[in-house]
Amino acid sequence: MSTTLDAVRGPARAKERALTSSADRMKALARAELTLLGRNKSALFTMFVLPTMLTCSMRPAVRGMDLEHAGLTVGTLLLPGALGYVLLFAVYSTLSAVYVVRREELVLKRLRTGELRDLEILAGAALPMVLIGLGQSLLLAVGCSVLMDVPVPGTVWLAAVGLLLGMGLMGALAAATAALTKSAEAAQVAVLPLMMLSILGSGMVVPLDVLPDRLASVCELLPLTPVIGLIRDGWTGGAGAGEVLRELLVMVVWTLIAVLVVRKRFRWEPRR
Repeated sequence: MSTTLDAVRGPARAKERALTSSADRMKALARAELTLLGRNKSALFTMFVLPTMLTCSMRPAVRGMDLEHAGLTVGTLLLPGALGYVLLFAVYSTLSAVYVVRREELVLKRLRTGELRDLEILAGAALPMVLIGLGQSLLLAVGCSVLMDVPVPGTVWLAAVGLLLGMGLMGALAAATAALTKSAEAAQVAVLPLMMLSILGSGMVVPLDVLPDRLASVCELLPLTPVIGLIRDGWTGGAGAGEVLRELLVMVVWTLIAVLVVRKRFRWEPRR
């Protein structure tokens, strides 16, 4: 009987040890990355200052918009936009640069010679940015809700789902961007197209409802648009099941595209 139990428990214990060691390896890598991040003043400014500064600078312009037609208020437009800035600056932009710089410094190549698997390396490096982004998003959401009198709705879980999925999407897009970027200097430029398109066309600054129908239809397919849509739907509670499913589908498609690019094109040593 004991032999049978050992035969059953043995693989389960081995699997549990493997999961524990995998988590430990990623935590160790995340701690090292967090230490390096703390020494990078430029990255800290991008992560902590820019999202708040841009959100505050948007407020005067948003007050002059006719938001009633779109069923929005200043708060329900600025709050999702603030979280969108966190996703773009704290996660996407910073993480893209981290992947490229670590590759050029041969850090990724050396990590692959150890016990770390490829996914663990990418996830461990992303963990500090994701956790900081989540904490910053929570602070901005609470601050915007209090300062702009935006009540917390019963569907706030939908905003949480959109934010979490958006973190994963931005992480995958950061790795894909790094895969197509040749140098650390080029990384500063490589992130600009997606960031500019997202800021101008994803509903962060200008609601899609006020855009011409054809332009709005195109903007709905941008990577960050469904994320902003889900976050805003969580506060306004005005989304139907069909609209939520469409937004989720767009996010999944972009995530799969980014993962495919990473699998095909990501390099672990400097590009020549």
